[in-house]
Amino acid sequence: MGSGVASGPGALLDPAAVRLDARADGRDDAIRQCGRLLVEIGAVTEPYIQSMLDRERSISTYLAEGVAIPHGTAEGKDAVLRDALAVVRFPEGADWNGAKVTLAIGIAARGDGHMAILGELAQILLDPARARALREATTAERIAGLLTPAEASDD
Repeated sequence: MGSGVASGPGALLDPAAVRLDARADGRDDAIRQCGRLLVEIGAVTEPYIQSMLDRERSISTYLAEGVAIPHGTAEGKDAVLRDALAVVRFPEGADWNGAKVTLAIGIAARGDGHMAILGELAQILLDPARARALREATTAERIAGLLTPAEASDD
């Protein structure tokens, strides 16, 4: 029996930070949408969105399987109020420098927390079956469940 605290990236997902039917005018618009959700749930302040765009311009956050994980730069950490995720699905796809992204998971993390979150997300998203299930999920609850490690969601 665990501590009763949910673990894994799913624990960082506020259902209010999930959009399942978004449209984006390309990569930067998709990143701004993720950032705005993080602002709306009180996880970051407005400057974090620019930090996410700056990160993308230095290194792409596109992973694979139609998934990108936009997050801010080290300089943007001051704009992070708490660790959180935002999930935005683009059913028609968003052009991500030539790749088609249908799911963007925005990450806000304080300190070095983003490394652990990125590692856990990469494990989930690099599994084609789980990545497909995430892309096809129809509720915030299902997305949170898919982002929770199997050992944390046995119940």
